[in-house]
Amino acid sequence: MTCGQRISVVGTSGSGKTTTAGQIAGRLGIPHVELDALHWEPNWTESPLEVFRERVTQALSGKTWAVDGNYGKVRDIVWSRADTVVWLDYALPVILWQLVRRTVHRCVTQEELWGGNRETLGKALFSRESILLWALKTYRRRKKEYPALLGRPEHAHLALVRLRSPRETHKWLSIL
Repeated sequence: MTCGQRISVVGTSGSGKTTTAGQIAGRLGIPHVELDALHWEPNWTESPLEVFRERVTQALSGKTWAVDGNYGKVRDIVWSRADTVVWLDYALPVILWQLVRRTVHRCVTQEELWGGNRETLGKALFSRESILLWALKTYRRRKKEYPALLGRPEHAHLALVRLRSPRETHKWLSIL
């Protein structure tokens, strides 16, 4: 499995997209672009669509990058410029464990996220906006969505690296 120089890392929330894209960027010496950082404003407010699309266009204007995120509203920008899609296609229990661990860590440490936002245990785990609920809702959709999207003619230029476990991802990263 080879890797290009304009890489889009996708997968269900909690699969490790940001970590993996950061590791790819570090190993290849290319910029890392985090779509969440371009999307979220203070107080968990979504940036206006035209602002988000312009930010993504500017961030991906270079010759090389590794970007992480699943935003359908900018996929046309990301995938038309990408040469490789890395799909973290992990089992649901693995994703949920990683997501709980990450969320608890962020809440306990009060880690500042994009736009100065912070996660809270109540919102992250027990509200209608729960990241766990989001992962559960989107998991099956992503499993069906990515093969269909990648099969479209406009995405024929993309090389696919489908990684099915953290161990497989670690092994793949070690040979970059």
